[in-house]
Amino acid sequence: MQYVTAQFMSNIAHPPNTYSQSTMALQALINLQVGILVETDDTWGRNVVEAACRFAHDAGWSVLIAPRDGQGRLRLPKVWAGQGVIVSLRNSAMIHHLEKLQLPTVDVSNTVKKEDWFARVATDDVARAKMALEHLRSRGIENYACYAPPIGRYSDIRSRAFQFAVESAGYECANYSSDNEDSTGWLTNYTKARQWLAELPKPLGVFAADPYPARQLVEICAASSIRIPDEVAVLSGDDDELLCNVASPQISSIELASHRIGETAAQLLQRLMKGKKVPRHTPLIPPLRIRPRHSTDILAINDTEIAGVLRFIRERAKEGISVADILRVFPISRRTLEQRFRQKVGRSPAEEIRRARFEHVCRLLLDTKKSIATIAFESGFASGAGLSQAFQHHFKFTPGQYRQSRR
Repeated sequence: MQYVTAQFMSNIAHPPNTYSQSTMALQALINLQVGILVETDDTWGRNVVEAACRFAHDAGWSVLIAPRDGQGRLRLPKVWAGQGVIVSLRNSAMIHHLEKLQLPTVDVSNTVKKEDWFARVATDDVARAKMALEHLRSRGIENYACYAPPIGRYSDIRSRAFQFAVESAGYECANYSSDNEDSTGWLTNYTKARQWLAELPKPLGVFAADPYPARQLVEICAASSIRIPDEVAVLSGDDDELLCNVASPQISSIELASHRIGETAAQLLQRLMKGKKVPRHTPLIPPLRIRPRHSTDILAINDTEIAGVLRFIRERAKEGISVADILRVFPISRRTLEQRFRQKVGRSPAEEIRRARFEHVCRLLLDTKKSIATIAFESGFASGAGLSQAFQHHFKFTPGQYRQSRR
């Protein structure tokens, strides 16, 4: 018995190698150090970092956020001994900096070409383009353009996706030519941009790649006495609370699921740090919704009756109206309404009612803490269960999942 007790105490003080190795592995898994090289100067970056840090906290990781070198560039310190990196890759210098470290790496942007050594999570650019076009078309706009000067914040995939969506719908899309302009700085050739805008047909719907060129475009229009939104409606491909709200007029934008991007990136990095291979497939996260502001507050429809119908739908869709309610207000046959409405808006009155109704639901889900039952009541649904069923059929996920995607 004394020998057993002594052996037991000896094992505690000097455990066998197998015990020591497993303990070290467990400690290494718990005390992982992760670097996050994502700019936090805009809403998108802050949301990505916030979600990644929340996951890191729950996982017990130590996080190094946005470290910089002597030149102010996002760079990992030489003395840092981490196990993984979440990064927004935007140039070849950053790629070179990280590749030589040979650490598990997850990119959260779609700016540079994908390489085999790092994983990626990105916004679904096709879904963003379709959402942008749908919003502008719902304003009765039939002339389209894309403004995406090369400022090092996005790739040309964003503009090409919008052009493809526009052309697939049977329209033409004018793209701003960025020849001979600095691809790493801000647009300085305002004269060229003013001439480009002046030559395009009005009313014009312009998709700007993100809030920075969107704000530039608003400034260019103001300097050129081009009225927004009457002549040019501006929609930003990303949302920023500061830039979009302080602009005059305020800029409509597409709100991205940036929290979900950050969380998904952290989940993916966790798998890579456990020894999993870099996946071939890039998870594409669809955007959340349109944030309508004054820059697209227009009804550019030359059919006054259809314009009236569209206003009626937008004002009362949340009441659970149907096409029959429209016909009781407007002296028009159902067949004529269907034909003229589809010609001007690009979808049927029933589809527009459904779109406007779910837009209202999405706003309540994201901007309030109201219960599903309350939102159902305020959106014309008979019950919370009825709303959940209709929502899942339309979006392929539940209202709760949609709300959680922004947390």
